[in-house]
Amino acid sequence: MARPSTLLALGALAAAAVACAPVDDTAGTAAPAPSVSTACTKDQLKLVNAGKLTIGTDKPAFEPWFKDDDPSNGQGFESAVAFAVAGELGFDRDEVQWSTVKFDSAFAPGAKPFDFDINQVSISPKRAQAVDFSKGYYTVKQAVVTVDGGKFAGATTLAELKDAKFGVQVGTTSLAAVQEIIKPGEEPNVYNDQGDAISALKNKQVDAVVVDLPTAFYVTAAQVENSKIVGQFSSTGGAPEEFGLVMEKGSPIKSCVDKAVDALKSKGELAKIEQEWLSSAAGAPELK
Repeated sequence: MARPSTLLALGALAAAAVACAPVDDTAGTAAPAPSVSTACTKDQLKLVNAGKLTIGTDKPAFEPWFKDDDPSNGQGFESAVAFAVAGELGFDRDEVQWSTVKFDSAFAPGAKPFDFDINQVSISPKRAQAVDFSKGYYTVKQAVVTVDGGKFAGATTLAELKDAKFGVQVGTTSLAAVQEIIKPGEEPNVYNDQGDAISALKNKQVDAVVVDLPTAFYVTAAQVENSKIVGQFSSTGGAPEEFGLVMEKGSPIKSCVDKAVDALKSKGELAKIEQEWLSSAAGAPELK
């Protein structure tokens, strides 16, 4: 610590320096730091492709998340959410471009060809080691789909599904839900994409498939004749499972994307989009 006499001397020198300093008559108040909205305008964002917001998703892009296998048309829940987030970031429709990205590639380690990816990717601590996630934009329930009249069509509890042969897509929380929540006696058949799992159900190679609940409604309505939703269940024992927008680890736009999602929630826009595209997802019986 400095001596008191030294501190007094230093104080006097500082006061003299201030007194002798030239006065800038043109100086006003200091410029304010950039506001959050300024920092998150599209001109300030560090993007994969300058001037364009690049959004990734898989192909085929299934309903009800997308419509007509065309993410760019704004139809379907996730297409609508993606364009709503883009709008919050200041992008017009013609300033958004889409990139085809396989589901499990989206959250694998490494550089990404997108600013964010939207493809029913559930937020998890393990995945978050390799990528950044936005705030959650949809709370997920899993669902069991089987053929109507089949051996497991009348199940009302998870315990009644222990002997079922399941089909499920690789790398999904649906697979984790089968293995960790249902815990069937036989290992599930694991497929590279969801379409293969659905085909296996059609061809009676599996007794049931597990998918997220809105997808289950589409499976029964349009993909597998005489199929039914056995019921829905939570895939976690703790906090609700949520879908998040995926970004490269250390993404410079994460905070801005989070603010956009928060703004859409607070204005009720996410709820409106969910009501428009996923309203049929209510009412499936709960499996305990």
